[in-house]
Amino acid sequence: MNRILAIIERDLRMFKRSPALIFASLMLPLVQLVVLGYAFGGNIKHLKVGVVDQDHGLEAVKLGNKLNAIEATAQTFTTQPYHDLHTALTDLRNGRLNGVINIPPNFTRDVLAQADPQIGLAVDNTDNFTAGTLESSLANLVNDYYKNGITPRVAPTIALQTVELYGYTPYIQYFLPAAIALSIFITAMIGGGIMYIDDKARGVHEGYLVTPIGKTELILGFTLSGAIKGVMAGVILMVFGTLIAGIPDPLDPWRLAKMFMVIVPTSIAFISMMFLMMVRTDDPLVPRSIFGVLNTLLFFPSGAIYPINAFPSWMHWIAIVDPFTYAIHGFKALLLKNTGFAAITGDITFLVVFSLIMMVSATALFRRTF
Repeated sequence: MNRILAIIERDLRMFKRSPALIFASLMLPLVQLVVLGYAFGGNIKHLKVGVVDQDHGLEAVKLGNKLNAIEATAQTFTTQPYHDLHTALTDLRNGRLNGVINIPPNFTRDVLAQADPQIGLAVDNTDNFTAGTLESSLANLVNDYYKNGITPRVAPTIALQTVELYGYTPYIQYFLPAAIALSIFITAMIGGGIMYIDDKARGVHEGYLVTPIGKTELILGFTLSGAIKGVMAGVILMVFGTLIAGIPDPLDPWRLAKMFMVIVPTSIAFISMMFLMMVRTDDPLVPRSIFGVLNTLLFFPSGAIYPINAFPSWMHWIAIVDPFTYAIHGFKALLLKNTGFAAITGDITFLVVFSLIMMVSATALFRRTF
């Protein structure tokens, strides 16, 4: 019994000497409760909807007022006027809009003549949550269009014609971009952060410290070696994942090339972030304890599982600075929509700038000490 108590005492002493481990152990359940609780099932708001008014008549103005009322009260969406339907649909395909409402010519005349007036709604149905919210909101608006206190003898009806830009997207395809980003992140955790700390604990890095290699060279070497592992993991999951999920034309070389252009900066961003977090860490237990919290804190607020528009404002700020957000957006644009470079330029730019900030910060904090 004394020997068992000695083992228990030693483990408790080691735990006591690592306040970061204690903090992470206590905070992980709380972080998961808060983040996961808000990351699923919230009311989707502030969707960006383009409105193309080709009628400019009285009934079109009346419909616009209804849209403005929803924008001001329920805040389901915010409207942006467009003069050209083609431009609005292009922005929808490139991810700048969540939907496009088209008020056709002669809409006012058809309403007054009770000649089956119609409103067009184009949605990006690769995100079924967002598309369903828009369809439901616009359907309710159409149903309530004539509820103004006076019921006409023959109630005219306005039909909402929904156009889905893409074919049906199963959830396995919707989740594939998140799986690719997650595989790169896990490789960064294991092949970057944990291996780096374990090498420091075994004294492997002491061999580097007696050489004339500079801090910048060390950080670049660690980052690039870890990024290669992340790229390999991302490419493997990209190829096999597209085949398993049933993505159309899974081995299209042009799309694979564009995917590779997003995988590379994603890998570098994740690895450089890991090295910045671990550059001053010596305890090998710390990375193992914080990675669970980090995974929850970065993966779920990125919109990988549920649209960002449903999150509270404080989670929006996490999504803005989260590299997961931009990696998953780029993967979705290429895998689910097969878009061009215009849809992923902003994602690649953020990941490159993020990587540079992480590497410069890690280099400044690196200490050449035994």
